[in-house]
Amino acid sequence: MNNKIIVVALGGNALIREGQRGTIAEQFENVQKSLDGIIYCLKQGYHVVITHGNGPQVGNMLLMVEASRNRVPELPLGVCVADTAGAIGYMIQQSLTNRLRREGIDRCVVTVLTQVVVDKNDKAFSNPTKPIGPFFRKEEAERFQRENGWHIVEDSHRGYRRVVASPNPLKIVEERAIKTLLEAGDIVIAAGGGGIPVIQRENGDLNGVDVVIDKDLASSVLARDVNAECLAMLTGVEHVYLNYRQTNERALDRLTISDAIRYLEEGHFLPGSMEPKVRAAINFLSWGGDLAIITSLDGVEDALKGKRGTRITRS
Repeated sequence: MNNKIIVVALGGNALIREGQRGTIAEQFENVQKSLDGIIYCLKQGYHVVITHGNGPQVGNMLLMVEASRNRVPELPLGVCVADTAGAIGYMIQQSLTNRLRREGIDRCVVTVLTQVVVDKNDKAFSNPTKPIGPFFRKEEAERFQRENGWHIVEDSHRGYRRVVASPNPLKIVEERAIKTLLEAGDIVIAAGGGGIPVIQRENGDLNGVDVVIDKDLASSVLARDVNAECLAMLTGVEHVYLNYRQTNERALDRLTISDAIRYLEEGHFLPGSMEPKVRAAINFLSWGGDLAIITSLDGVEDALKGKRGTRITRS
């Protein structure tokens, strides 16, 4: 492909903002407010791939599964990931299609339900670490842990959440289809919620597994596989910070891979929060990417201009 490619990873706050219930109407409204950066990238000549999280949505779906136990057939976690990826893809697809029409941009938006291969021997299968679903008070969390056997952890000082296994993504099954769509000039929504996790059997068959894949790590694999030059991860804060929410907090404007690795090893970035984003940036650049950006939803334009957010480069 001749034109430059950017993978834009939308964080959970692109769909559900703090303090909201997460109704479909709220999610549509939030998506519509999150599209300015996408439009800017298109106007700068980028081919755009959009990825997104689904932690709150898949967690809510699992709550519905629990509530309807013994009344309807149970949905396994992998199927819940697929269901929410389709629903969220639809919301982004429709909202962006409407915005493109108003902007006078003649492009098609396509959602690809994306299978992502993980290693069936990954140690993560026996070590749940990935937060999903809503935040609970300690008493609620302990009840779910006791009654449902959930693994519960405190998440980033914001409350308690369920955690599930999260193996590392290895490759994108639908890579060729995504490349074909990009070559046709389409905007692709892919690897929703980190993609639908699958393992590959000895005979080559794919089988789903009931885990989740971190959206940012999956985005870095996708960016590698489509030869993107930039990976932009959009979240609820404007920068990567050292000593986050402490009195000596410091925003980082620029990082090299070596800086990022050092800060990661020093424990500056919280698991389930900034840590996977920094790790995804390191992976993407190590695989040959040019630029990784971590910034807020409304910071894409300024971040690409070097005026905002955290820019991570190889050197």
